[in-house]
Amino acid sequence: MKIQDRILEKCLQGQRISFEEGVLLYSCDLLSLGKVAQTLVRRKNPEGKVTFIVDRNVSYTNACVVDCDFCAFYRSPGHAEAYTLTYEEIFQKVEELVAVGGTQVLIQGGVNPSLPLEYYLDLIRALRAKFPSVHIHSFSVVEFDMISKKFRIPLPEVFRRFKEAGLNSLPGGGAEILVERVRKIISPKKASSERWIEVMRTAHEAGLKSTATMVFGHLETLEERLLHLQKIRDLQDQTQGFRAFIPWTLSPYGTPRMSHFKPAGGQDYLKTVAISRLFLDNVEHIQSGWLTEGFKLGQIALGFGCDDMGGTLLEDKVLEPTGIEVHTRPEDLIRLIREAGFIPVQRNTNYETLHVFN
Repeated sequence: MKIQDRILEKCLQGQRISFEEGVLLYSCDLLSLGKVAQTLVRRKNPEGKVTFIVDRNVSYTNACVVDCDFCAFYRSPGHAEAYTLTYEEIFQKVEELVAVGGTQVLIQGGVNPSLPLEYYLDLIRALRAKFPSVHIHSFSVVEFDMISKKFRIPLPEVFRRFKEAGLNSLPGGGAEILVERVRKIISPKKASSERWIEVMRTAHEAGLKSTATMVFGHLETLEERLLHLQKIRDLQDQTQGFRAFIPWTLSPYGTPRMSHFKPAGGQDYLKTVAISRLFLDNVEHIQSGWLTEGFKLGQIALGFGCDDMGGTLLEDKVLEPTGIEVHTRPEDLIRLIREAGFIPVQRNTNYETLHVFN
Protein backbone atom coordinates (compact mmCIF):
# COMPACT_ATOMS: atom_id res chain seq x y z
CA MET A 1 0.00 0.00 0.00
CA LYS A 2 1.35 3.43 -0.97
CA ILE A 3 1.97 5.89 1.83
CA GLN A 4 -0.75 8.19 0.45
CA ASP A 5 -3.27 5.33 0.64
CA ARG A 6 -2.25 4.67 4.24
CA ILE A 7 -2.85 8.32 5.07
CA LEU A 8 -6.29 8.22 3.48
CA GLU A 9 -7.10 5.04 5.40
CA LYS A 10 -5.97 6.78 8.59
CA CYS A 11 -8.48 9.58 7.86
CA LEU A 12 -11.25 7.04 7.29
CA GLN A 13 -10.45 5.47 10.65
CA GLY A 14 -10.94 8.84 12.34
CA GLN A 15 -7.30 9.33 13.23
CA ARG A 16 -5.63 12.74 13.11
CA ILE A 17 -3.06 13.22 10.37
CA SER A 18 0.22 15.08 10.81
CA PHE A 19 1.56 18.14 9.02
CA GLU A 20 3.86 15.95 6.92
CA GLU A 21 0.99 13.63 6.00
CA GLY A 22 -1.13 16.62 5.00
CA VAL A 23 1.58 17.78 2.59
CA LEU A 24 1.84 14.29 1.10
CA LEU A 25 -1.88 14.31 0.34
CA TYR A 26 -1.21 16.82 -2.46
CA SER A 27 0.42 13.93 -4.37
CA CYS A 28 -2.81 11.89 -4.21
CA ASP A 29 -5.09 11.77 -7.22
CA LEU A 30 -7.99 14.18 -7.04
CA LEU A 31 -10.83 11.66 -7.05
CA SER A 32 -9.36 9.57 -4.23
CA LEU A 33 -9.05 12.68 -2.08
CA GLY A 34 -12.59 13.75 -2.88
CA LYS A 35 -14.03 10.32 -2.14
CA VAL A 36 -12.50 10.18 1.33
CA ALA A 37 -13.38 13.80 2.14
CA GLN A 38 -16.97 13.23 1.08
CA THR A 39 -17.16 9.99 3.08
CA LEU A 40 -16.24 11.94 6.22
CA VAL A 41 -18.89 14.56 5.45
CA ARG A 42 -21.58 11.91 4.93
CA ARG A 43 -20.79 10.28 8.27
CA LYS A 44 -21.76 13.53 9.99
CA ASN A 45 -24.45 14.40 7.49
CA PRO A 46 -25.98 11.18 6.10
CA GLU A 47 -29.00 12.94 4.63
CA GLY A 48 -26.79 14.97 2.27
CA LYS A 49 -27.88 18.42 3.40
CA VAL A 50 -25.96 21.47 2.18
CA THR A 51 -26.55 24.75 3.96
CA PHE A 52 -26.54 28.39 2.88
CA ILE A 53 -27.38 31.73 4.48
CA VAL A 54 -29.13 34.83 3.15
CA ASP A 55 -26.74 37.62 4.06
CA ARG A 56 -25.13 40.82 2.86
CA ASN A 57 -21.63 42.23 2.82
CA VAL A 58 -21.41 45.94 3.60
CA SER A 59 -18.03 47.52 2.82
CA TYR A 60 -18.35 50.58 5.02
CA THR A 61 -15.05 52.21 3.99
CA ASN A 62 -12.39 51.68 1.34
CA ALA A 63 -9.93 54.10 2.96
CA CYS A 64 -7.03 51.94 4.10
CA VAL A 65 -3.38 52.27 5.10
CA VAL A 66 -2.48 48.55 4.92
CA ASP A 67 -1.77 48.63 1.16
CA CYS A 68 -1.90 44.86 0.37
CA ASP A 69 -0.60 43.78 -3.04
CA PHE A 70 -3.67 41.65 -3.77
CA CYS A 71 -6.32 44.27 -2.94
CA ALA A 72 -7.97 46.21 -5.76
CA PHE A 73 -10.59 47.68 -3.43
CA TYR A 74 -8.71 50.03 -1.12
CA ARG A 75 -7.83 53.69 -1.63
CA SER A 76 -5.37 55.66 0.46
CA PRO A 77 -6.98 58.05 2.96
CA GLY A 78 -7.53 61.38 1.21
CA HIS A 79 -7.76 59.80 -2.25
CA ALA A 80 -10.53 61.22 -4.44
CA GLU A 81 -12.21 57.80 -4.57
CA ALA A 82 -11.93 57.04 -0.84
CA TYR A 83 -15.25 56.85 1.00
CA THR A 84 -16.85 56.03 4.34
CA LEU A 85 -20.54 55.20 4.45
CA THR A 86 -22.87 57.09 6.73
CA TYR A 87 -25.01 55.19 9.19
CA GLU A 88 -28.08 55.91 7.05
CA GLU A 89 -26.40 54.38 3.99
CA ILE A 90 -25.57 51.27 6.00
CA PHE A 91 -29.09 51.09 7.45
CA GLN A 92 -30.55 51.22 3.94
CA LYS A 93 -28.44 48.23 2.88
CA VAL A 94 -29.52 46.26 5.95
CA GLU A 95 -33.17 47.16 5.30
CA GLU A 96 -32.79 45.69 1.80
CA LEU A 97 -31.35 42.54 3.37
CA VAL A 98 -34.24 42.19 5.82
CA ALA A 99 -36.73 42.73 2.99
CA VAL A 100 -35.53 39.56 1.25
CA GLY A 101 -35.49 37.48 4.45
CA GLY A 102 -31.80 37.93 5.23
CA THR A 103 -30.47 37.10 8.69
CA GLN A 104 -26.78 38.14 8.71
CA VAL A 105 -24.85 41.30 7.90
CA LEU A 106 -21.08 41.24 7.38
CA ILE A 107 -19.68 44.74 7.83
CA GLN A 108 -15.98 45.15 7.15
CA GLY A 109 -13.73 47.44 5.18
CA GLY A 110 -10.38 49.12 5.06
CA VAL A 111 -8.19 50.06 7.99
CA ASN A 112 -9.26 53.70 8.19
CA PRO A 113 -7.34 55.54 10.94
CA SER A 114 -9.56 58.62 10.76
CA LEU A 115 -12.59 56.90 12.28
CA PRO A 116 -13.21 57.30 16.01
CA LEU A 117 -13.92 54.30 18.22
CA GLU A 118 -17.52 55.42 18.64
CA TYR A 119 -18.11 55.11 14.89
CA TYR A 120 -17.92 51.33 15.33
CA LEU A 121 -19.62 50.99 18.70
CA ASP A 122 -22.49 53.37 17.96
CA LEU A 123 -23.05 51.66 14.61
CA ILE A 124 -23.38 48.25 16.25
CA ARG A 125 -25.70 49.62 18.94
CA ALA A 126 -27.91 51.28 16.30
CA LEU A 127 -28.04 48.14 14.15
CA ARG A 128 -28.95 46.02 17.16
CA ALA A 129 -31.77 48.43 18.04
CA LYS A 130 -33.13 48.83 14.50
CA PHE A 131 -32.68 45.23 13.29
CA PRO A 132 -32.84 42.94 16.35
CA SER A 133 -33.28 39.81 14.22
CA VAL A 134 -30.12 40.39 12.16
CA HIS A 135 -26.92 38.67 13.29
CA ILE A 136 -24.00 41.13 13.26
CA HIS A 137 -21.06 39.10 11.91
CA SER A 138 -18.64 41.93 11.39
CA PHE A 139 -15.17 43.51 11.42
CA SER A 140 -12.03 41.57 10.65
CA VAL A 141 -8.99 40.73 12.73
CA VAL A 142 -7.09 43.49 10.91
CA GLU A 143 -9.66 46.10 11.95
CA PHE A 144 -9.65 44.91 15.56
CA ASP A 145 -5.84 44.97 15.58
CA MET A 146 -5.91 48.61 14.45
CA ILE A 147 -8.62 49.56 16.97
CA SER A 148 -6.68 48.01 19.86
CA LYS A 149 -3.42 49.70 18.91
CA LYS A 150 -4.76 53.10 17.87
CA PHE A 151 -6.94 53.59 20.95
CA ARG A 152 -4.50 51.78 23.26
CA ILE A 153 -7.16 49.38 24.52
CA PRO A 154 -6.17 45.79 25.36
CA LEU A 155 -7.82 43.22 23.11
CA PRO A 156 -9.95 41.65 25.90
CA GLU A 157 -11.42 45.07 26.65
CA VAL A 158 -11.99 45.77 22.93
CA PHE A 159 -14.03 42.61 22.57
CA ARG A 160 -15.88 43.23 25.83
CA ARG A 161 -17.03 46.61 24.51
CA PHE A 162 -17.98 45.33 21.05
CA LYS A 163 -19.85 42.35 22.46
CA GLU A 164 -21.68 44.60 24.92
CA ALA A 165 -22.64 46.89 22.02
CA GLY A 166 -24.20 43.95 20.19
CA LEU A 167 -21.55 42.29 18.03
CA ASN A 168 -22.39 38.60 17.56
CA SER A 169 -19.39 37.09 15.77
CA LEU A 170 -16.35 37.74 13.55
CA PRO A 171 -15.57 36.89 9.92
CA GLY A 172 -12.26 35.19 9.20
CA GLY A 173 -10.80 37.74 6.80
CA GLY A 174 -7.22 38.95 6.87
CA ALA A 175 -5.69 35.51 7.31
CA GLU A 176 -4.49 35.05 3.71
CA ILE A 177 -1.55 32.69 4.41
CA LEU A 178 -0.51 32.60 8.08
CA VAL A 179 3.21 32.42 7.30
CA GLU A 180 5.48 35.43 7.73
CA ARG A 181 7.55 34.82 4.60
CA VAL A 182 4.41 35.24 2.50
CA ARG A 183 2.90 38.09 4.50
CA LYS A 184 6.10 40.16 4.36
CA ILE A 185 5.87 40.10 0.57
CA ILE A 186 2.18 40.57 -0.18
CA SER A 187 0.92 42.40 2.93
CA PRO A 188 3.86 43.67 5.02
CA LYS A 189 1.74 46.27 6.86
CA LYS A 190 -0.95 43.80 7.87
CA ALA A 191 -1.12 42.12 11.28
CA SER A 192 1.34 39.25 11.52
CA SER A 193 0.23 35.62 11.51
CA GLU A 194 0.91 35.45 15.27
CA ARG A 195 -1.18 38.57 15.83
CA TRP A 196 -4.03 37.15 13.71
CA ILE A 197 -4.08 34.07 15.93
CA GLU A 198 -3.85 36.22 19.08
CA VAL A 199 -6.81 38.39 18.04
CA MET A 200 -8.90 35.35 17.15
CA ARG A 201 -8.00 33.59 20.39
CA THR A 202 -9.01 36.65 22.40
CA ALA A 203 -12.30 36.96 20.51
CA HIS A 204 -13.08 33.30 21.17
CA GLU A 205 -12.22 33.69 24.85
CA ALA A 206 -14.66 36.61 24.96
CA GLY A 207 -17.40 34.27 23.72
CA LEU A 208 -17.41 35.46 20.10
CA LYS A 209 -17.42 32.71 17.47
CA SER A 210 -15.80 33.24 14.09
CA THR A 211 -14.89 31.68 10.78
CA ALA A 212 -11.38 31.09 9.43
CA THR A 213 -10.20 31.65 5.88
CA MET A 214 -7.26 30.96 3.57
CA VAL A 215 -6.43 32.78 0.33
CA PHE A 216 -4.09 30.59 -1.70
CA GLY A 217 -2.72 30.15 -5.20
CA HIS A 218 -0.11 32.92 -5.33
CA LEU A 219 3.45 32.69 -3.95
CA GLU A 220 2.94 30.26 -1.06
CA THR A 221 4.29 26.71 -1.11
CA LEU A 222 2.21 23.63 -0.39
CA GLU A 223 4.04 23.31 2.92
CA GLU A 224 2.99 26.86 3.80
CA ARG A 225 -0.64 26.03 3.08
CA LEU A 226 -0.38 23.18 5.56
CA LEU A 227 1.32 25.46 8.11
CA HIS A 228 -1.72 27.70 7.77
CA LEU A 229 -4.08 24.76 8.35
CA GLN A 230 -1.97 23.62 11.31
CA LYS A 231 -2.33 27.02 13.00
CA ILE A 232 -6.09 26.96 12.49
CA ARG A 233 -6.35 23.42 13.86
CA ASP A 234 -4.14 24.19 16.86
CA LEU A 235 -6.20 27.23 17.85
CA GLN A 236 -9.43 25.30 17.35
CA ASP A 237 -8.13 22.63 19.75
CA GLN A 238 -7.71 25.37 22.34
CA THR A 239 -10.87 27.46 21.86
CA GLN A 240 -13.42 25.62 19.66
CA GLY A 241 -14.24 29.09 18.35
CA PHE A 242 -14.25 28.50 14.57
CA ARG A 243 -17.62 27.60 13.08
CA ALA A 244 -16.32 27.06 9.56
CA PHE A 245 -13.27 27.19 7.30
CA ILE A 246 -13.41 28.98 3.95
CA PRO A 247 -10.56 28.46 1.46
CA TRP A 248 -10.53 30.38 -1.80
CA THR A 249 -8.07 31.25 -4.55
CA LEU A 250 -6.52 34.62 -5.29
CA SER A 251 -8.00 36.57 -8.18
CA PRO A 252 -5.08 38.54 -9.68
CA TYR A 253 -7.32 40.47 -12.08
CA GLY A 254 -7.54 44.17 -11.30
CA THR A 255 -4.54 44.00 -8.94
CA PRO A 256 -1.49 45.15 -10.96
CA ARG A 257 1.06 44.03 -8.37
CA MET A 258 -0.28 40.46 -8.51
CA SER A 259 -1.19 40.31 -12.20
CA HIS A 260 1.85 38.19 -13.07
CA PHE A 261 0.42 35.26 -11.07
CA LYS A 262 -1.65 32.71 -12.94
CA PRO A 263 -4.88 31.91 -11.10
CA ALA A 264 -4.92 28.54 -9.37
CA GLY A 265 -6.74 25.93 -11.42
CA GLY A 266 -9.82 23.94 -10.53
CA GLN A 267 -7.89 20.81 -9.58
CA ASP A 268 -5.69 22.76 -7.16
CA TYR A 269 -8.76 24.34 -5.58
CA LEU A 270 -10.60 21.03 -5.18
CA LYS A 271 -7.54 19.26 -3.78
CA THR A 272 -7.08 22.02 -1.23
CA VAL A 273 -10.76 21.85 -0.25
CA ALA A 274 -10.56 18.08 0.25
CA ILE A 275 -7.28 18.28 2.19
CA SER A 276 -8.78 20.99 4.38
CA ARG A 277 -11.66 18.63 5.23
CA LEU A 278 -9.24 15.79 6.06
CA PHE A 279 -6.79 17.90 8.06
CA LEU A 280 -9.21 20.14 9.97
CA ASP A 281 -10.83 17.32 11.89
CA ASN A 282 -12.02 19.71 14.60
CA VAL A 283 -13.74 22.30 12.36
CA GLU A 284 -17.36 21.37 11.72
CA HIS A 285 -17.98 23.02 8.34
CA ILE A 286 -16.02 23.67 5.14
CA GLN A 287 -17.52 26.31 2.91
CA SER A 288 -17.58 26.26 -0.88
CA GLY A 289 -16.02 29.35 -2.48
CA TRP A 290 -18.51 29.93 -5.29
CA LEU A 291 -17.91 33.68 -5.14
CA THR A 292 -14.28 33.45 -6.27
CA GLU A 293 -14.35 30.06 -8.02
CA GLY A 294 -17.61 30.50 -9.92
CA PHE A 295 -20.91 28.68 -9.55
CA LYS A 296 -19.86 25.50 -11.37
CA LEU A 297 -16.63 24.89 -9.48
CA GLY A 298 -18.30 25.92 -6.22
CA GLN A 299 -20.98 23.33 -6.98
CA ILE A 300 -18.39 20.61 -7.67
CA ALA A 301 -16.70 21.41 -4.34
CA LEU A 302 -19.81 20.01 -2.64
CA GLY A 303 -18.52 16.59 -3.69
CA PHE A 304 -15.04 17.23 -2.30
CA GLY A 305 -15.72 17.93 1.36
CA CYS A 306 -17.79 21.10 1.48
CA ASP A 307 -21.14 21.03 3.27
CA ASP A 308 -22.01 24.72 3.05
CA MET A 309 -22.31 27.24 0.22
CA GLY A 310 -21.94 30.34 2.34
CA GLY A 311 -24.12 33.34 1.69
CA THR A 312 -26.04 35.02 -1.09
CA LEU A 313 -24.12 38.22 -0.19
CA LEU A 314 -26.27 40.52 -2.44
CA GLU A 315 -23.09 42.47 -3.25
CA ASP A 316 -19.34 42.39 -2.66
CA LYS A 317 -17.61 45.71 -3.23
CA VAL A 318 -14.19 44.29 -2.32
CA LEU A 319 -14.19 41.86 -5.27
CA GLU A 320 -16.00 44.04 -7.80
CA PRO A 321 -12.77 45.81 -8.91
CA THR A 322 -11.39 42.38 -9.95
CA GLY A 323 -14.37 41.80 -12.23
CA ILE A 324 -16.39 39.62 -9.83
CA GLU A 325 -19.91 40.95 -9.34
CA VAL A 326 -22.57 39.42 -7.11
CA HIS A 327 -26.23 39.24 -8.08
CA THR A 328 -26.99 35.99 -6.30
CA ARG A 329 -30.46 35.08 -5.01
CA PRO A 330 -31.43 32.30 -2.61
CA GLU A 331 -33.05 30.41 -5.48
CA ASP A 332 -29.69 30.35 -7.29
CA LEU A 333 -28.00 28.54 -4.41
CA ILE A 334 -31.02 26.25 -3.93
CA ARG A 335 -30.82 25.24 -7.60
CA LEU A 336 -27.06 24.65 -7.50
CA ILE A 337 -27.32 22.49 -4.38
CA ARG A 338 -30.22 20.46 -5.80
CA GLU A 339 -28.49 19.95 -9.15
CA ALA A 340 -25.43 18.61 -7.32
CA GLY A 341 -27.61 15.97 -5.69
CA PHE A 342 -27.94 17.47 -2.21
CA ILE A 343 -30.77 18.86 -0.07
CA PRO A 344 -30.70 22.68 0.23
CA VAL A 345 -31.08 24.04 3.76
CA GLN A 346 -31.30 27.71 4.68
CA ARG A 347 -29.46 28.32 7.96
CA ASN A 348 -28.60 31.17 10.28
CA THR A 349 -25.10 32.16 11.39
CA ASN A 350 -25.17 29.58 14.19
CA TYR A 351 -25.87 26.83 11.63
CA GLU A 352 -29.40 26.39 12.96
CA THR A 353 -31.88 25.25 10.32
CA LEU A 354 -34.39 27.86 9.14
CA HIS A 355 -35.89 26.04 6.16
CA VAL A 356 -35.35 22.71 4.40
CA PHE A 357 -36.08 22.76 0.66
CA ASN A 358 -37.07 19.13 0.09
